[in-house]
Amino acid sequence: MRLLRLLLCLVFVSPAVFAASPSVLVSGGSMMNGDHFADSTLDVMRRHYAGCKKVVLVLHASLPAERDRMEARLQKAFAHIGVLAAESLHRHDAAGAKALLESADGIFIGGGETFVLLGELYRTGQLELIRQRVAAGVPYGGSSAGANVAGLLIGTTNDFPVAEIPSRTALGVFPAVINPHHPAPATKADFDGRAGKIKIYLQFNPTETVVALANASIARLHEGKVTLETGLGWVYRSDGVRALVPGDAVPELVAR
Repeated sequence: MRLLRLLLCLVFVSPAVFAASPSVLVSGGSMMNGDHFADSTLDVMRRHYAGCKKVVLVLHASLPAERDRMEARLQKAFAHIGVLAAESLHRHDAAGAKALLESADGIFIGGGETFVLLGELYRTGQLELIRQRVAAGVPYGGSSAGANVAGLLIGTTNDFPVAEIPSRTALGVFPAVINPHHPAPATKADFDGRAGKIKIYLQFNPTETVVALANASIARLHEGKVTLETGLGWVYRSDGVRALVPGDAVPELVAR
């Protein structure tokens, strides 16, 4: 019963009472430089996955024909930060995928189509299993679509709904709604357009908080505190928006 209550909290509670135990990294996307993670992300990626021996890769958001290539790129990227084994779920049948999720000591969910990703996590039952593993302390990382599904629900994904999903409720391991690939202020028209869309979203959903991240930007929930680790980020609420710089904590999302 205690585990059930914890899992329900991870999905449904407000940020004010969000569990402090998970270690969750979310990236705005475009965090790869060839076969390595971008230089600006290396320090936080090393810290986040320190001590991990095997990371499970969840590549459901990618086209099936691209998953072998993406797995190979991420294997090299994780080896570069000291994680020598990384394996994708697409190599396995249902039982094998479950066993891999249960045995790996790190999780990384890649980008692509958010609706496809979330639908597949529901269809396979992996959504609940990943929640359990993150609640138990397994480090989670997600980029773009993988960041979207880390949040409380998928609300500001940038993606077309190319697949049906049973619910917009996502993993709930990060205490906000995520908007990845947020344009930088230097691209004023794009920046203003995205900001306007998020503000309209919050008019319809005034109790939510949106954390927006630019490309290669990372926010991390660790030891109960959310911090912008690198890049550009913004916190949108119904009462306004706040720009973040690296090192900024996000007290709006800290358990109180």
